[in-house]
Formats: sequence, structure tokens, C-alpha cells
Amino acid sequence: MGDIIKKTPYPIAGLMLACATLGNLLAIYGSFFRYLFGALAFCILALILIKVIVMPKSLVTAFENPVVASVLPTFSMGLMVLSTYFTSFILFANVMWFSAVLLHLILMAVFTFKYILNFDIKAVFPSYFVVYVGLVVGSISAPAIGQQSIGQVIFWFGFLSYLVLLPFVLYRVIKIKAMQPPALPTLVILTAPASLCLAGYISSFPQPNNALIYFLSGLAFVMFVAVAIKIPNLLKSEFYPSFSAFTFPFVITAVAFKNLSSINDFYGYMIFARFLEIWATIMVIYVVIRYLMFLLSLEFPIAQTKKKQAN
Repeated sequence: MGDIIKKTPYPIAGLMLACATLGNLLAIYGSFFRYLFGALAFCILALILIKVIVMPKSLVTAFENPVVASVLPTFSMGLMVLSTYFTSFILFANVMWFSAVLLHLILMAVFTFKYILNFDIKAVFPSYFVVYVGLVVGSISAPAIGQQSIGQVIFWFGFLSYLVLLPFVLYRVIKIKAMQPPALPTLVILTAPASLCLAGYISSFPQPNNALIYFLSGLAFVMFVAVAIKIPNLLKSEFYPSFSAFTFPFVITAVAFKNLSSINDFYGYMIFARFLEIWATIMVIYVVIRYLMFLLSLEFPIAQTKKKQAN
């Protein structure tokens, strides 16, 4: 067990977030799916908490890497989603949700002080969206615990942050490029912010503006297609902890278009939403398997084949 804790990377928090969100997404098909993926999320939560307690210095070290530091807030995002699993105990759910929002703000402040105030465009990655736009998970989860008004404020913060960050991230990805292999999976995060804002907007605003919905859904669709084209090549790489990036962006895109299809004017998106559900579920299961094999020091079959070919 000690070896597993030691090997547990902090980016696995992204997988925790994805599992918790996917559990809620698939709950319509039966409570089994919600409990299954919810249980996986809680298991990952336990691993992360144990590592922080047993190896506190590892958290300090994590902040020295801009990619890892920028995905750490997926932990607080995951806590926001997991709080919705306790709506039967509304006081506990509220405490958990507010604590998660506060933690996210703290992580955001530390990241801003360390990387934004010492800005270097070469240190910018798509995962920067996680730090600022990621707070919009609060807009999605807020209505479930009776905090819709706060969810609306969070949405506007996240949406404006997205508009500010987008030019810098696109410039970094398109013009500068030169991203190291371990950071390449973060390209998938490009599909998350617009979808997250779309899902948060629909969730926290009873009467959403159609113009804003068209803007966000169009941007979310374009980003999804752009990322989906690159997925086959990205999946061919060896395993990195950043594989977590293959999960939540697709899950939240599925959530966004499912929420969108529930609005009468946008019912036609239902088929696309169903496709996204299947896509996101496959990606989460795939990454769960890859992480299990990594933590248990087992070789993935494809990796074994590549080694044989290389020899």
C-alpha cells in the first residue's frame, strides 16, 4: 500500500473529478452507475488525502511544476461535485461545498502569485483554464445544495476568465508549441472551458439567454472536434499522470450538451449528447484501467507490444 501511495500522482485528482461527474451524468440510467463511479471518485480522494498526510512535502514539490500546479484545483472541483452526493444531509453537503470553493480560491491565489505575477508565455498550458474557469464547477453543483445565486456569480467569474485566458493559451499552443510529451495530454483540456461554462450557465440560470447559449455551444462544439481529431495520436503515447486530462473535458462536454438538449429550442442536440455520454464513459474507463496498471506496476498490453516491436 505504501508503494501505491508513493506512486499516486496529484494529477489523478482530474480522474476523481471525472468519475464523480460521470456518476451524476449516468444516474439517469440507474443508481448503480452513480454509486460505481462515485465510489471510484471517493477511492481516489482517499489516496490523495493519505498522500498529503504522509508525504506533505510532495504537495510543495507539485507546485514547482506549472502543469501539475495548474491541475491541482481539480481536487477542489472534485470535492464540489462529490458534495452533491450528500444532498440528503444538506448541512454536510453545504459545508463540503463551501470548503471546496474556499480551497479552490486558495489554490488559485497561490498559483496566481507563483505563475501569473511571474508570467512566462512558455510556461502557459491549457491546464491554466483549470485554475480559473474550473471554479465554474461550483455553478453546476450549486443548485443541488441550494446555492444557485452564488453559482451565478461564480459563472460570470469563470466565463470572463475564459475570455481573458483563451488568446494566451491559443497563442502558446498554436504559435510556440514545443510542449514536452508529459504535457501533451493537457491539449484535451481545450475542450473543457466552453463546455463547463455552458453547463454552469444552464444549471445556475433559470432563464438563460439564447445568444450566450449559441456562443458557448458553438465554441464547445468546435473545441471538441479540434481535440477529437488529435485523440488517436495522443493515446499512442506512453502513460503519463496527465492522462487524467482525457477524462473530465469529455465528461463535462457530455454534461453540457445533455443540459442543452433539455431546453426545448435545443432538443435536437439529444443524439449528439448521447454520443458524448458513450465517448466520455469509454475514456474514463480507459484511463481508470491505465492508472490501475500504473499504480500496480503492471504493463499495459499495447505498451508490451511496442516494446517487442522496438526490440
